[in-house]
Formats: sequence, C-alpha cells, structure tokens
Amino acid sequence: MSLRSFISGTSLVIFCSLSAALAEDTIVPPVSVNGSYADLVEPLLPAVVNISTTTLVRGRADTGHSPLDMQIQKGSPLEDFFKDFLDHMHPEGPRNTTALGSGFIIDPDGYIVTNNHVVADADQITVTLNDNTELKATLVGRDRRTDIAILKVKTDKKLPFVQWGDSDKIRTGDRIIAIGNPFGLGGTVTSGIVSHLGRDIGEEARSGDIIEGYIQTDASINLGNSGGPMFDMGGKVIGVNTAIFTPTGASVGIGFAIPANVAKKVVQQIRQYGRTKRGWIGVHIQAITDDIAESLGLKDLKGALVGSVVKDGPAAKAKLQTGDIILKVGDQEVKDQRSLPRIIGDLAVSVEVPLTVWRKGKLFTIPVRIGEYEEAEESGVIASPESGKEVPKGVEIHGMTLQPLSDTIRQRFDISKETQGVLVVDVTEKSSAAEKGIRPGDIIMEISQEEVKTPQQVVEHLKTAEKENRKSALLLINRDGESRYVSIKLAPVENSH
Repeated sequence: MSLRSFISGTSLVIFCSLSAALAEDTIVPPVSVNGSYADLVEPLLPAVVNISTTTLVRGRADTGHSPLDMQIQKGSPLEDFFKDFLDHMHPEGPRNTTALGSGFIIDPDGYIVTNNHVVADADQITVTLNDNTELKATLVGRDRRTDIAILKVKTDKKLPFVQWGDSDKIRTGDRIIAIGNPFGLGGTVTSGIVSHLGRDIGEEARSGDIIEGYIQTDASINLGNSGGPMFDMGGKVIGVNTAIFTPTGASVGIGFAIPANVAKKVVQQIRQYGRTKRGWIGVHIQAITDDIAESLGLKDLKGALVGSVVKDGPAAKAKLQTGDIILKVGDQEVKDQRSLPRIIGDLAVSVEVPLTVWRKGKLFTIPVRIGEYEEAEESGVIASPESGKEVPKGVEIHGMTLQPLSDTIRQRFDISKETQGVLVVDVTEKSSAAEKGIRPGDIIMEISQEEVKTPQQVVEHLKTAEKENRKSALLLINRDGESRYVSIKLAPVENSH
C-alpha cells in the first residue's frame, strides 16, 4: 500500500485515512434512540469510493546498468547465484506495483477528494464505487503540504456526493464516524469521538503551511483508509483522515484528520487554478517559549516570533526584522506560531494587509503586500536548508565551542561575506546549549538583540547577563542561511578564554 510515514519515538506515524459521501438533497436523520448509526450511514455509503493505483517500476534492463556490476569474478559460481537471485528480486523490464486508499465524491460531476500520498507517482488511478463500478480517474491537482489531491471520473450518471461541514465548530468529545477501505476490504464504517483538536503530529510549521493542527480521533483507522472523510452527526465532512499513530502498524485508537476548513480551501483553489495559490510574506517563524518571553520582556506568549526574513520577499520589502513579534494580521489575532501560516495562507495574493508588530518594546503597524508561496518556491526564493558542518575548535562557554568567521573558514564551509557572527564548532552534551538544540555549524549573530562578531563578544555579553541576574540569554543563530532565536539558561561561566 502506498503510505507516507515517519518515526516518532518508538512508534510509527503512518499517513492513512477514510472515505464517505452524501446526496445533495438527502436529509440525514439523527442517530436513533437505540444508538444505531444505520440511518446516518445509509445515505453516505453510495458516495464512498475505493481508490487503487498502479505505478510502473523500471526493471534492471531500464536502468542502464546491472546490480551485477558489483565486484564478482566472471565465471565464478557466485556469478550464477547472484544472477538468479537478482532476476527473481528485480526482473528484467518494467513491472507494476499497486496501492489502495479511500476517497469521497464532493460533486455530482465526479470530483473526488483523497490524500496526495495515495496517488503520488501513480501512472494509473482506478476508482471503485459502492456498487462495484470501476472508473478510470485523472488527477486534477494535488497539494503535498496538506496531503490533499483531487481526482475526476467520467460517467453518464450523476454521482452521489457529500457536503463539507465547518471544522471550526466541532469540540473535543463530539461523536464522529468514518467510512473507508481498510486493508482493501471495501466500505467499512467506524465510530468514535473527537479526542483532541489542533494536534501537532511533528510537522514543523513553515511560512507556507496552512494546517494549524490535526483533529485527533479514537475511531478505528487503518492502512488503506487514506483519503476519506470524518463525519459529524449531521453527515457533513469535518475532516479528511490521513494518519495514525501506532507502534504496530494497526489502529490503536489514535488517528488524525486534516480539518475540513483547510481541505475545502485547498480543493477550491485546485479546482479554480489547477494548483494552490497560497499567501506568503517570506518569514521563518518560531514559537515564543517562556525563556524567550522572559528574555524579551514579554508578559504573555501570544504572537509569532520572526526568526529570519527571506531576502527579497514581501516582509523584507516591508522592512520587517528578525526579532519582530507578529501579533495581528489585519484584524485577526495571531494566537501562536502555528496560526500565522494559516492566516497568511488564506489571504488573497497581491492584497496589502497591515501587520501589528511588537519590536523592542514598542508596537508598530507595518503594511505588507501578500506574495504567492508557490511562485516563490518555483523561482528559488525559498531555499532548502542543509545539515551542519564539522569545524575546528576554539573558545568554550556554556557548552559551546566558538570560533571567529575568518576568510579561511568562510571559504572552507561556503559561508557568505554577508553573514556576520561567531561560528559554533562544538557543543557539549547535556549543556544548556545542547538542551536548546544548538549544534556545530550554527552561527551566533546576536545575543540579547546585540550583534556579535567575535567569540570574546559572546563571552562578554553572557557574563554581563549573568551579572544582571538574568535567568536566560536570547541568541539569534543562523543555520544554513535560515535564522532563528534560541534562549539558553545562564549558569556560571566555565573554561572561557
């Protein structure tokens, strides 16, 4: 089965989901007195679809080389052994692999919502309706950031479909149902409750992301359920099930759904433009922790902290700065780090909006013209960070070993002349710096919003902060071209020079 997954601790978070539907004029009755969901489910089932994909995998003959190019002596018994083995495992010529998932019809003309990971890289997509009718599907568009894809099937008859609900109105404890294709079994109904709202499942918030948090449920969701909806008790889609948390690969009662209000926006844009057109201002943001708030003198943790500003992006042109805290976008309050991308992403491209910004103890209103995330990505304005590098040693303080950015170091590690600061060449385990994620290759640019260019300046700033009895110091670091703030706890200085 085609799945996108990542490891979280010792457990596996597997992207998978469910499907379902509702006819336009159908009135969905409430759950009966005896607790049965039958009257609710019956009109939904006809719009449930199973999705199967076929992907062409090239054989050894198509790759231009053979695995037998390994060092095996010609004519030896091993040559025949490995040839037979590889012919069995990797046959000559192309072969097909298949995968299964779920989906739901949102339009009587045959538009279907599923997960992007269900249909990614598929050469052929087949949709099976509830009455076992098989239809070839074409990909209308997809969005990898929200894991949403839109398919289209052609048929002479109008198809049953579901309607979107309002995911902002659901509450923890509300009852939900899901219908999907677990393990390829076909239409399967499960029920549960909303276990949690706004759940973070480990995906880092970026300037283009618009998922503020996933809906968590205890409804049974398994492999093959990917792409189907989560229903409220009115028969409306309030989420697209997309992942499970599991140590075994099977459901343990912890599933996640993309909120319907997020999915609906993506679907509308794909149907209108063939792709998403997401608002973007060009800032890398981070959460405001207790330590950072204390370092900046903030009374609460609301807002999103600007860790860096993308060169030539809308925020840079509007003169936003690292260290700014964005509190409002227009009249919308920025509650935390994860809410800002959704608010910006929902805005129309090219409109100008005022940002309420807290900067060094003062409030500013800064107008910013909204750009397009996808356009910035395609043009290369948004860069991909790379891993840190090994470097020689120098001055040590608070678990960090520091070295100045000499011309030799800049040339050796490809650090531009525009980047100013002090290089971290080593970090001691269990130190305050290590606890905050500082690592070799980071460049310290500021301490307490004051520029530093030598290891001695870093030492002096940290000693001054300690003399002032401050509990922490705020560092602005640059990691492979992207800057962010880190607050480290202060302790007596050791091994400094």
